[in-house]
Amino acid sequence: MPGGWGGAGSIDTGGSYNNGHVQEVVRQAHEELRHLLRQRAEVMRRIGTIKQTIAGLANLFGEGVLSEELLELVDRKSNGRQPGFTKACRMILMEAGRAMSARDVCEQIGQKMPPMLARHKDPMASVTTVLNRLVEYGEAQAVLLSNGRRAWQWIAGANDGAQSLNASALPPA
Repeated sequence: MPGGWGGAGSIDTGGSYNNGHVQEVVRQAHEELRHLLRQRAEVMRRIGTIKQTIAGLANLFGEGVLSEELLELVDRKSNGRQPGFTKACRMILMEAGRAMSARDVCEQIGQKMPPMLARHKDPMASVTTVLNRLVEYGEAQAVLLSNGRRAWQWIAGANDGAQSLNASALPPA
């Protein structure tokens, strides 16, 4: 059939399909995907900032000022269950207020939630993976410390003394 369409609404991929409409649809889908990913990163940053604000208020005035639902939303409800590994890394980084290496985050989790590390064969690799994901989500940034070591910092409390870098451009820790 002309225009590259086969029977029953399928596209004939066997012939030469030189239609600008397909390229335009692909371009628009690509543009929309990039826009949505930027929006997601911004929403994740805003969520992190609000969680950090709520956590700070709870630290100042006690957790009694928070409802049960809010305690759960900011990962502070003590229902006996450990929060997820990503949430633990997020909380450690958020509360630190400074850039932290994967080793620093690992040590903090070990002090605050020892059973969490026991479930991981290579806790340092797991922490590094999560920290790099937080960079992808737009919640944290990879930084290079003055000693040349890689670290991560919560974006809401970025330290101007460290040099921001894309995590993928850094050498392995």
